[in-house]
Amino acid sequence: MVDGMLASSFEGIGADYDRYRPGFPDAAADILAPRRVATALDLGAGTGKFTALLVDRAAEVVAVEPSAAMLDVLRTKLPRVIAREGSAERIPVADSTIELVSVAQAFHWFDRDAACAEILRVLVEDGSLGLLWNRSDPSCDWDRAAHRVAHPAVQDADGTSDATSEELPGFQLRSHDELRWTERITREDYLRRWSTVSTFLVAEPHERDHMLARITRILDAHPETRGATEFELPIVTDVFVYRRA
Repeated sequence: MVDGMLASSFEGIGADYDRYRPGFPDAAADILAPRRVATALDLGAGTGKFTALLVDRAAEVVAVEPSAAMLDVLRTKLPRVIAREGSAERIPVADSTIELVSVAQAFHWFDRDAACAEILRVLVEDGSLGLLWNRSDPSCDWDRAAHRVAHPAVQDADGTSDATSEELPGFQLRSHDELRWTERITREDYLRRWSTVSTFLVAEPHERDHMLARITRILDAHPETRGATEFELPIVTDVFVYRRA
């Protein structure tokens, strides 16, 4: 069940989200669009982290996002994209007009059944759905330790959602790729990134300070990050491609 408070926690942090959250590797977009498509829809587009990779891979790109603050950032960054305020459960797009729907780091906020029905409605007959997730690389124990602080309910701290391991109503999973890549990030930006995570956003100030202090101690103690102002952060991006069942 979607936690409404967590889901709505991003509504006012467009600029910080865009600055501190990681992007996605080009290879992820190549998997979803191995050839140029006529129309692509990025659903739950946020500030356009993944939308930007679709601009040169589709003749027309539509971004749908419920947060006006995030859409403002997206419109400034990507003026060629058609940006519309809306949700996965009520997509402001006509029937059978979209060749590719992408959902990057957002599907877990959707009402699964309602969203799948809407995605099927807007897709052309042979269209595809791509779900993407950035998660902590299992080899990076300090980043996984930080994830466990921010997401104590997720024991494996891999950042994925149960939705990616299930069959989606009306869809059939065609492929799953794991892309490993590395981001060069400063210590300051790494710590600030956590302030854009839903559990931090909804926490009381003292709880937020406590979590940040714990993550700071992890960086201070680990040999790969201790004393460093900048470091290499390994990331895994999962790409799931679905077709109509």
